[in-house]
Amino acid sequence: MIALLRVLAVTVWAIVMFVFGCGYCLLSPRNPKHVFRFGRYFASLSRLFGIKLELRLPEDAYTRGQHIYIANHQSNWDMFTVSAAVTPNVVTVGKKSLAWLPLFGQLYWLTGNILIDRANRSKAVGTIDQVVDSIKKSNLSVWMFPEGTRSRGRGLLPFKTGAFHAAIGAEVPIIPIVCSSTDGLKLNRWNNGHVIVEMMPVVATQGYSKQNVRELANLCHQQMKDKLAELDAEVAKRNQAEGVK
Repeated sequence: MIALLRVLAVTVWAIVMFVFGCGYCLLSPRNPKHVFRFGRYFASLSRLFGIKLELRLPEDAYTRGQHIYIANHQSNWDMFTVSAAVTPNVVTVGKKSLAWLPLFGQLYWLTGNILIDRANRSKAVGTIDQVVDSIKKSNLSVWMFPEGTRSRGRGLLPFKTGAFHAAIGAEVPIIPIVCSSTDGLKLNRWNNGHVIVEMMPVVATQGYSKQNVRELANLCHQQMKDKLAELDAEVAKRNQAEGVK
């Protein structure tokens, strides 16, 4: 019953949000300010799912310069958890097929995000060049999911190198963002306990090139893997203390 009520509530909310959101974005289409605004709207729904969401950001998170943000990609729960960490002047990179999702796809495109054709390697490479060009010609930062697919409870998957090529090409630092594991969340459970989203320290890209991009990717992967284990242990301890199973 709880799951049904939540699905109904989110469905109504989504229809209203997508319809009015698309209309609002048409006033200034492809404006990156929309990504930050709607990221906050989606994250606010975490309470509806019984999630106690804790966002850990450094004090200067909203005033930093340009970066490539990388985050772990787990499931549809990301819409209501890790989206809270989106900062101003950030656009995300998603797969091209998202554009065909009813309402959500149109809103995703209108808010200024970048769509990439992962099935076509030449187009994917071209999109990385587009990311680099966008960063160099604007004050935008870009958010990417280096795993390239959803982990679905399999931990942190190996990283693809696109995000790191973009950071090196644009000569900007990388900021990893880690969300604690969400594979245990259930629609039909009233209290889903804690989820922590943390923005990690900056990873400099000076000294890296195309020749050692894998080294940079592995460095970030290890840091994020360690942080994920740390956050999961903290969440487990909190949930146990509160009787959340």
